[in-house]
Amino acid sequence: MRIRLLPSPAACARLGFAAFLLAAACGDLLAVERTRITVLATTDIHSHVYPVDYFTNHPTQDGLAKIQTLVLQARKADPSLLLLDCGDTIQGTPLGYHRVRFSPELADPTILAMNHMGYVSMTVGNHEFNFGRAVMAKAAAEARFPWLAANIVRRADQQPAFTPYIIKEVKGVRVAILGITTPGMPYWESPDRIADLDFLNPIETAARYVPILREREHADVVVLAAHMGFEEDLSAPPPPPGLIPFESTCIAIAKTVPGIDLLFMGHTHRNNPAVIIGNTLVSQAGRWADRLAQAEVYLEREDSGRPWRVIARGATTTAPTEKTVPDPTILDLVKPYHDATQAWRDRQIGTCAATITGSRAREADSAILDLVHRVQLEAGHADISFAASFNPGARIAAGKVSVRDIYSLYTYENTLAVVEITGHQVKEALEHSAKYYLPFEPGKTVAELANPRMPGYNFDSAEGVDYEIDLQRPVGERIVRMTRNGQPFDLEAHYRIALNSYRQNGGGGYRMFREAKSFATDSREIRELILEWIEKHGEIPAAPTGNWRFTPLGN
Repeated sequence: MRIRLLPSPAACARLGFAAFLLAAACGDLLAVERTRITVLATTDIHSHVYPVDYFTNHPTQDGLAKIQTLVLQARKADPSLLLLDCGDTIQGTPLGYHRVRFSPELADPTILAMNHMGYVSMTVGNHEFNFGRAVMAKAAAEARFPWLAANIVRRADQQPAFTPYIIKEVKGVRVAILGITTPGMPYWESPDRIADLDFLNPIETAARYVPILREREHADVVVLAAHMGFEEDLSAPPPPPGLIPFESTCIAIAKTVPGIDLLFMGHTHRNNPAVIIGNTLVSQAGRWADRLAQAEVYLEREDSGRPWRVIARGATTTAPTEKTVPDPTILDLVKPYHDATQAWRDRQIGTCAATITGSRAREADSAILDLVHRVQLEAGHADISFAASFNPGARIAAGKVSVRDIYSLYTYENTLAVVEITGHQVKEALEHSAKYYLPFEPGKTVAELANPRMPGYNFDSAEGVDYEIDLQRPVGERIVRMTRNGQPFDLEAHYRIALNSYRQNGGGGYRMFREAKSFATDSREIRELILEWIEKHGEIPAAPTGNWRFTPLGN
């Protein structure tokens, strides 16, 4: 695969001017009309509006208030620019959660900010479904811009469930924006939230719609706003088996679907300023409104009756800094939500005997993850609990514990689930988790063996069974010395397993849970169950149970 860097908009401007001079030397200058189109993009905002970390309460350089300052600067240079988003917008920070949980009648704060900023479209992300379809539909209705997803269709009639694309005319140029999202949602989302929907292959969807945009809609510029990223990293080891197919397909789309001028990516939280794949310019603006992607497209035509053609393109991403002043209008607009969220986050719910952290929760048993296991085992009346460390930076200090502390520990809106599987399947799940680590190499620590191709949130530990992970053994044979209550672990027995809704649906490639018998249980969010458990018991145990470890690396 050939990937080469493209010039920034400034360099692209020079390229466009050079083409202009060349045309003047070769023909009738007055017969050629030229123009420039500017497209800005954000992605994976995850309800980051205020420049603050709600977990630590420290200031940050991200959020839509700061992005708006950059947008306004760009609008001075090109008032007719287009601003779009690539999804995962309304869920992510306590700001979005607090509104849904305690003030559902109010408008979504992130959508309020985006309306003011003048977005023209937003691609539907997988996390838009997390609060349920009613919350999602309300936010979409509040938006003054369409939500795009050409590859989500109604199961009953296979018609689009969302707007597939829009056409915007800018400076006489017809710009098409096509939205396509990751089809992995059936593996991640609760079935009741998506039971009436089908998620189509993104590559086939793009190949079907781009000719429509070019031939029927007469688009001069085609922009794909994808809630997907690159599906391969040439510098990383091959992905382990069992990962969701077609979670991200942007490389394949750019290589195989002709006619796409710009492709803005999302979902993977990466910063990719500008690369060209095939004949498509690709850019990605990080996450949490910490970057703004800007693409410039230069076009020309011989006269007003002829079609435009693209003569140059360039893109870059810009990050707000400490010197970037947050836009006061956005701050004022969202301030009531922000203040209410902060007051709720500071509420004390219990104590902790000693400081516990998540810094090594993927390398050794930890008290902070054992808290999640305790809650799941008790609430689910289960034999064994599976849970992942979502935030290695999680920290609960000795002394008073607040809602804020628990939010830093458990960052997602997952609900509790209980399934029944055999001991063989318990071992299979632990073996799948152990794929997170590369084979043992002398001199390397456990942390240094983490596979960069596997997200850390897909490494689960278990409570209710003792075991060791031997990285010197082949993949699929790494779980050794399994016991339960001091006895050899019975692989033939059946066990009630407590886990989150994401895992129950097979998220992370845990297919044994997706296919298992499930039980009705407390469907509240696990984070809410943790808060309730601490209020009931008063104090968080500060010592880990020590039921699992790595060998021979030790801890």
